[in-house]
Amino acid sequence: MLRRVTVAAVCATGRKLWCEAGRELAALWRIEARGRCEDSAAARPFPILTMPGRNKAKSTCSCPDLQPNGQDLGESGRVARLGADESEEEGRRGPVSNVGDPEIVKSPSDPKQYRYIKLRNGLQALLISDLSNMEGKMGDATDDEEEEEEEEEEEEDDDDDDDDDDEDSGAEIEDDDEEGFDDEDEFDDDDDEHDDDDLDTEDNELEELEERAEARKKTTEKQQSQSLFLLWSKLTDRLWFKSTYTKMSSTLLVETRKLYGVVGAESRSAPVQHLAGWQEEEQQGETDTVLSAAALCVGVGSFADPDDLPGLAHFLEHMVFMGSLKYPDENGFDAFLKKHGGSDNASTDCERTVFQFDVQRKYFKEALDRWAQFFIHPLMIRDAIDREVEAVDSEYQLARPSDANRKEMLFGSLARPGHPMGKFFWGNAETLKHEPKRNNIDTHARLREFWMHYYSAHYMTLVVQSKETLDTLEKWVTEIFSQIPNNGLPKPNFGHLTDPFDTPAFNKLYRVVPIRKIHALTITWALPPQQQHYRVKPLHYISWLVGHEGKGSILSYLRKKCWALALFGGNGETGFEQNSTYSVFSISITLTDEGYEHFYEVAHTVFQYLKMLQKLGPEKRIFEEIQKIEDNEFHYQEQTDPVEYVENMCENMQLYPLQDFLTGDQLLFEYKPEVIAEALNQLVPQKANLVLLSGANEGKCDLKEKWFGTQYSMEDIENSWAELWKSNFELNPDLHLPAENKYIATDFMLKAFDCPETEYPVKIVNTPQGCLWYKKDNKFKIPKAYIRFHLISPLIQKSAANVVLFDIFVNILTHNLAEPAYEADVAQLEYKLVAGEHGLIIRVKGFNHKLPLLFQLIIDYLAEFSSTPAVFTMITEQLKKTYFNILIKPETLAKDVRLLILEYARWSMIDKYRALMDGLSLESLLSFVRELKSQLFVEGLVQGNVTSTESTDFLKYVVDKLNFMPLEQEMPVQFQVVELPSGHHLCKVRALNRGDANSEVTVYYQMHMEEPCFDFLRTKQTLGYHVYPTCRNTSGILGFSVTVGTQATKYNSEVVDKKIEEFLSSFEEKIENLTEDAFNTQVTALIKLKECEDTHLGEEVDRNWNEVVTQQYLFDRLAHEIEALKSFSKSDLVNWFKAHRGPGSKMLSVHVVGFGKYEPEEDGTPSGEDSNSSCEVMMQLTYLPTSPLLADCTIRVIDIRAFTSRLNLLPYHKIVK
Repeated sequence: MLRRVTVAAVCATGRKLWCEAGRELAALWRIEARGRCEDSAAARPFPILTMPGRNKAKSTCSCPDLQPNGQDLGESGRVARLGADESEEEGRRGPVSNVGDPEIVKSPSDPKQYRYIKLRNGLQALLISDLSNMEGKMGDATDDEEEEEEEEEEEEDDDDDDDDDDEDSGAEIEDDDEEGFDDEDEFDDDDDEHDDDDLDTEDNELEELEERAEARKKTTEKQQSQSLFLLWSKLTDRLWFKSTYTKMSSTLLVETRKLYGVVGAESRSAPVQHLAGWQEEEQQGETDTVLSAAALCVGVGSFADPDDLPGLAHFLEHMVFMGSLKYPDENGFDAFLKKHGGSDNASTDCERTVFQFDVQRKYFKEALDRWAQFFIHPLMIRDAIDREVEAVDSEYQLARPSDANRKEMLFGSLARPGHPMGKFFWGNAETLKHEPKRNNIDTHARLREFWMHYYSAHYMTLVVQSKETLDTLEKWVTEIFSQIPNNGLPKPNFGHLTDPFDTPAFNKLYRVVPIRKIHALTITWALPPQQQHYRVKPLHYISWLVGHEGKGSILSYLRKKCWALALFGGNGETGFEQNSTYSVFSISITLTDEGYEHFYEVAHTVFQYLKMLQKLGPEKRIFEEIQKIEDNEFHYQEQTDPVEYVENMCENMQLYPLQDFLTGDQLLFEYKPEVIAEALNQLVPQKANLVLLSGANEGKCDLKEKWFGTQYSMEDIENSWAELWKSNFELNPDLHLPAENKYIATDFMLKAFDCPETEYPVKIVNTPQGCLWYKKDNKFKIPKAYIRFHLISPLIQKSAANVVLFDIFVNILTHNLAEPAYEADVAQLEYKLVAGEHGLIIRVKGFNHKLPLLFQLIIDYLAEFSSTPAVFTMITEQLKKTYFNILIKPETLAKDVRLLILEYARWSMIDKYRALMDGLSLESLLSFVRELKSQLFVEGLVQGNVTSTESTDFLKYVVDKLNFMPLEQEMPVQFQVVELPSGHHLCKVRALNRGDANSEVTVYYQMHMEEPCFDFLRTKQTLGYHVYPTCRNTSGILGFSVTVGTQATKYNSEVVDKKIEEFLSSFEEKIENLTEDAFNTQVTALIKLKECEDTHLGEEVDRNWNEVVTQQYLFDRLAHEIEALKSFSKSDLVNWFKAHRGPGSKMLSVHVVGFGKYEPEEDGTPSGEDSNSSCEVMMQLTYLPTSPLLADCTIRVIDIRAFTSRLNLLPYHKIVK
């Protein structure tokens, strides 16, 4: 089966050129954002930034001359445990063997083979052979094939020498996320196999813990393509952008009204809720190709930072990318990956640093050799230090407005003096440049010293995965990685620094002023390290109960009191939450306004529940239920993206013994009630620390955290409550253990076909009320299914008030479902309700045995929708905060402004905020819902281990339960787009958060419907922290844009706009000078990528659902894309670019201007740079004048509605030809 991938058609060659030209653009203003560390994230153009302890850093860095300490780099060998030398192993296994290690326990559904080796320099490696996915080809590539491939590669390199020289030198702004193609339709297609906590961190404004939860969750998506557009995009990545991998890589962005996490998003079970009317969606339709991948974990992190150079470990993670003795070009590795469809990433945690990359299999061996030089002999030249410090500083500046980062930094500051938790892990210009200069510290020399001390082979674990035999992988790894030096020094150990929070500063109440509008209470305990108990996982057991949302749970009780919206409880995987010195157990609750007034009662409810658990003791029934659920998921797990997989495995190798490399972080192995009780009994009020976030704390906080400027206060727990919690207080009779879970699957049989097998979904039901597409899975053969429905209504877009009512409706519906559907969620049945632009999207997936029960439950609650006045008030008040929190972000405001200009009938987020603030009633909501349900068109897709008869029952259930009339006429599921006039139009507005220096500049070019097109390819390559190109599909109208996120403390937005234009002007020359061979190389690579198979069923479903929900139905789009790729020439690309950049081009610039010295306010003062809160923002656009720099060459837009009312509307358009 064909699958969509990184790039396609004409965009391919364009992306290559764009990459290089983009580095020149970066150099024009010294944006050296080469090493973005982001919470894996999502990805997306602006993923949530968190502390570098889990910040994904895409690095292109360099290092000074480093000399190994007398290491014999030539020695290598198999680990002694194998009991045989290499020749004996070969004889035992045969000349070409793919025999794995039986000691490594793997899932029965896992087709891969595993082998563990230990090199003589101490490096441990896990080899993963993925040959079983090669359509029956179990042999390795022959020597002749390898030689032929190498010859082809040499020829390509020769043809591209001039281009590569440029690519491998000069300034490059590294990408922070996969942007690339941006489909601005309304549809939510980001469901994949990894969205247990499928939260969009960029837009989730409810609670910082949700941001971290999403950051931890990694997903991958496939890509679509678009003829000339596509090849251009591929070239732009090649020539401009550093390849990266992020949580949401390779996405087609859809600007729609999807907003995750309106309420309940922090809860593990609460489905992601969405807001109608705005959101940019990152479609996950198709994940990355099955590339070869590698990851290496160094057993050292920010805990090892020297006291006089905070952030050095994070900085080193950036710097090792910048050239090596063997491959000295500063950006050579990134250029190599870009050329061959790959990506790379890195992250610095408290005690570990992880590097990973993926690339086409053909180039994997060479990529390994290039990548290994980071650890063998990086250059880290002195000249690169200042540039890369600016990159780290920009990353820090982007992170400062994050409440999650602020709270973590504040938490770390509570540790006892001398404990590494109190260090500033991020690093910035002050700690890495200015302060060292004042103290005569040579940062360059200290960086080299740090590398020599800590980047030693015996600290390292390596994982490689490819479609090669294990013998081949072993040969490569031994040959390449044995050269990494081993300094013989003991591995850093901080395990003796226990009880870091046994201080007077703990067990207090901290009131904190957040950036966003939110009320949240976090209760935290610092426990002894729990890693040694991984076979029991006591904190997992406790968090499963504490985070439960069914009857008798904490959240169920608090919701009934209208005190809480969401709850997240447990211990995450970041170094901040668990390391060798402590483990954190935290319970974070998103409060309502009323809940904030009763936060002590909320805390008391938590303590009552914990006391109940302590009194009852561990329950074997509960443990075995959790164990069964995890066993089922592991037994039938689907394959994940290789780069994500190897990253996880290399960290697991640092934590678990050989047999548990694959299972140690997933399964519950043994029931030991005494271990669970020991952890549970420490969760008492006397050891708890309380943090209360609220804008109401403003003016009451007299303290300020040093690095993030967080305003807070510290006080003793109120005496009456402290005394109560010391006593033998009464239990709450409404709190009890959950009942037995009826949703746990027990039937895993694969169903037989009841209709002819088809390659693509077929329409099996078509009535005036709805239609259903169906495809029975016969490829992945797992007992799971996907159910998706789109309930379309013209009522939603009739007014801004209706859009808001729709948001309220979806969120109350989700609130109503939270308790009854929670058991299904923990049984690995997942659901999500999405407020789409034109209808409600329902998505359900999981083991097919009990999936109908969950689907019917959702439809039942939809049919019998109701709300109490208290719940209505609670949700609307939270919605006000959500809208507000979206608007104070420059990047989201810029998107809102741009779409308000382009999509004529769209209601802006400001329109919605005003409609909500004007007041809506429960009666108006109930009236709206009745009308909404009275007339619909329902379209669905069912795929997986389900028969056609069972599938039709899903649609029948919807129609019968809702009993609606069909629509009077067919309804388009997209907006009409205005036709921009020729010329350069500029809309410049002031950002809404006075405390944020970040600015956003987007330059957009509108294209035409008549362009050859096969929809859009989604790319995973971007430039810099917030510098990226995007190919856009705005309701069927094509366009492309360049966006730069900068700071008003560093640049004026019009200077940025000017530099973007200079870059685009130079880009034309780049593509004209591209050789035909280089162009053809990119086209060939794209075709190969598109022919790769899906790695799991979710990818196939996502691709098909995108066709259904956009009503395009071109299920064989990939085949069309491949044919399009074969037909294009370089001249097509050049002519296409000239046509849209020449005279008569339709250009729109949107500037959202932050607060800083380069963007003074009208009175000339750059106020707001040091402000801590945004709570006094006025929700209206302030149009700013144009400076002389752009005044003569732009047409100013000072009233969006007046401007767009004079423009022509383009017809509705679908990309199906």
